[in-house]
Amino acid sequence: MLSIEQLYDGPEAPSDHLELSFDYRTRSRLRARTAAGVEVGLFLPRGTILRGGQRLQASDGTVIGVRAAVEALTEARCEDPLLLARAAYHLGNRHVAVEIGEGRLRIVADHVLGGMLAGLGVALKAVDAPFEPEAGAYAHGHQHPGDGASGARIHEYRRSA
Repeated sequence: MLSIEQLYDGPEAPSDHLELSFDYRTRSRLRARTAAGVEVGLFLPRGTILRGGQRLQASDGTVIGVRAAVEALTEARCEDPLLLARAAYHLGNRHVAVEIGEGRLRIVADHVLGGMLAGLGVALKAVDAPFEPEAGAYAHGHQHPGDGASGARIHEYRRSA
């Protein structure tokens, strides 16, 4: 089994690909097979979310591309931006991964959430497509105050002396 412990950002093109659903792309520990049939073990830092188009480097130097697998999704469409925002709010309130596009939202197919969206009045359609949901406010990775990381922090508290 080929071990993969890091992302790759160099100039080399991938020689093989790993096609994974979004659920599998959120796992830091995973055993899978590449398109060429090579068994790989992912041992990535906790909290890593792989995106289609990213590249990984295996322990032997092999560069492996990540592809977002086609998944069964529910697409919610609406011409009214306020109604679409309400639908996004209700999905976010349930901590559902949502892909946001112009005039549409996509979620992994779920009949309960589909019923909720239909009840709100948005048009629903079943689609098969790669799923690339929003990263979310906390997607910058695991950090502690004072680590020197840049970027927005939602909840950063100071202790009173």
